[in-house]
Amino acid sequence: MSDILIFFLLFFVGAVAGFMNVLAGGGSALTVPLLVFLGYDPTVANGSNRIAILAEAAVGVAAFKKNKYSDFTMSWKLGLMTLPGAVLGAIYAVKVDDELFMKLLGIVMVLVIVSLLFPKAKVLEHAKQHRWAGWLQWPVMFVIGFYGGFIQAGVGFMVMACLTHLYSMDLMRVNMHKMFITLVFTIPAVIFFTWTGNIDWFAAIALALGMSIGAWVAVKAAITKGEGVIRVMLMVALGIIAVKLLFF
Repeated sequence: MSDILIFFLLFFVGAVAGFMNVLAGGGSALTVPLLVFLGYDPTVANGSNRIAILAEAAVGVAAFKKNKYSDFTMSWKLGLMTLPGAVLGAIYAVKVDDELFMKLLGIVMVLVIVSLLFPKAKVLEHAKQHRWAGWLQWPVMFVIGFYGGFIQAGVGFMVMACLTHLYSMDLMRVNMHKMFITLVFTIPAVIFFTWTGNIDWFAAIALALGMSIGAWVAVKAAITKGEGVIRVMLMVALGIIAVKLLFF
């Protein structure tokens, strides 16, 4: 396959992944396997994907801000809560047992799907009734940062579950903050992978361009269509990826 075809293939899949990541998550379950299929070393595929994730998150934050959906005070607070874990995760970003990881990630996604089946009002009321929710915020955000820096794939679902249940946010605010949080905890991973020479810039740029466009379109869709399109997209993405991880 020629370099031009590879570039446009990565760009197209990146655009789909970027759209998924903003409205739901799981885009890396498309991009990283594609890079490996194209012959890239798994570590290089992971590192190159982080560059695209960083670009996508920056575009997502800018798009939400342009459409007057931003709360940088809260976003910074949440992002900084993940940073210590993200640094540790980036340091220990080594290869884990693929089969075990895929099964566990699939189970997590199924659990998130189940949580989304409950009416939003009941979910928020349930979260508010538990005083321990406040105590869990810091350790959960630390774990999210570690996971985001270490593995990253599927972390968007974890962020959405955390902000929905522990912070009682609606899905629009969840996605707004998710982009900023992702931007923060991806920086240590990008530094780590760049420092160790595990980035192919040709692939990284192609993915980054596609994911950035996908992210911008997704923000527009979220704002014009409202929370309903986010919830549907989230459940569809989770369902597809959970089946893939558990049974294939």
